[in-house]
Amino acid sequence: MTTVLNVELGERSYPIHIGAGLLDDSALFASLVKSEQVVVLSNEVVAPLYLDRVRAHFSARRCEVLVLPDGEAHKTLESFGQVMGFMLEKRLERGALLVALGGGVIGDLGGFAAACYQRGIDFLQVPTTLLAQVDSSVGGKTAVNHPLGKNMIGAFHQPIAVIADTDTLSTLPARELHAGLAEVIKYGLIRDLPFFEWLERHIDALLARQPAALAEAVQRSCQNKAEVVAADERETGERATLNLGHTFGHAIETASGYGNWLHGEAVAAGMCMAAQLSARAGWLSAAELERTLALIARAQLPVAPPPDISAATFRELMLHDKKNIGGRIRLVLLQGLGKSCVTRDYDDALLEAVLRREPAA
Repeated sequence: MTTVLNVELGERSYPIHIGAGLLDDSALFASLVKSEQVVVLSNEVVAPLYLDRVRAHFSARRCEVLVLPDGEAHKTLESFGQVMGFMLEKRLERGALLVALGGGVIGDLGGFAAACYQRGIDFLQVPTTLLAQVDSSVGGKTAVNHPLGKNMIGAFHQPIAVIADTDTLSTLPARELHAGLAEVIKYGLIRDLPFFEWLERHIDALLARQPAALAEAVQRSCQNKAEVVAADERETGERATLNLGHTFGHAIETASGYGNWLHGEAVAAGMCMAAQLSARAGWLSAAELERTLALIARAQLPVAPPPDISAATFRELMLHDKKNIGGRIRLVLLQGLGKSCVTRDYDDALLEAVLRREPAA
């Protein structure tokens, strides 16, 4: 069964197709792709698994393929330049379509290249990881990393559609599956208490890759993301709550070297830090904090950052976050399970205690 959700953005609205076997749905691809020139961007892990099946839908068109190395370490300006050079060499025109086949790195990098090539061409998201299906493929955020900060160079550029084939999750390494669950749990924490409670009941089924549970998690996550993006496309308000744990998490990724901690792993630890700060501020009860940490631990994700990142290093890297205003670190904090806010109004001493990993009083 296929579920179709819509991201309502006026003339930039687009569908999210979620279901099993969608990579082989020729009618679906034909209904979405009108371009005569197509470039499929993938990586060395995903391409051997799925490239031929996707490329088959473009046999009647001019189709170019670029396969990049896998991993966050390659989400760079150098890789961006490689994609741009490839499209220029192939003389792709403004009417061309870029298909991003892979996880979050390919989606972010491909989307950024599509946003910039000839000032913007269409792109189609075909996410193959849980993290990409529930989060990064939806919403039009595209970017590359810089040694001084993650996702600091990018653009808002919405795809024409998202095709999330849940069958691809069967080939996902366990560590990648767990990392994707961090973004799933995030939706329950920031705005959807019933979903958080569902996850408490079904986390073992998700870890066991039960198809019905995975399909439900992807659908409910995408529904939450679509609603937030439709209300706040360019992150001037509510959309910033989707960054729960990300300010801490991006600092972890940058300090550890991109790729050593997966994005979802860093976000999981970051969400725990945000929850701890929320509890110290009196916004989250001890029981709610315990439920948060317990669910993240059950998802086999880290609940603490690497011990070798100092409080000073955390602060320096967090100051590079895109949400900051006037040199003050803005954070997404919890005001209870299923309720969040973006704020600069917190006690700096409490943040310092969290960064120093001091025991709560």
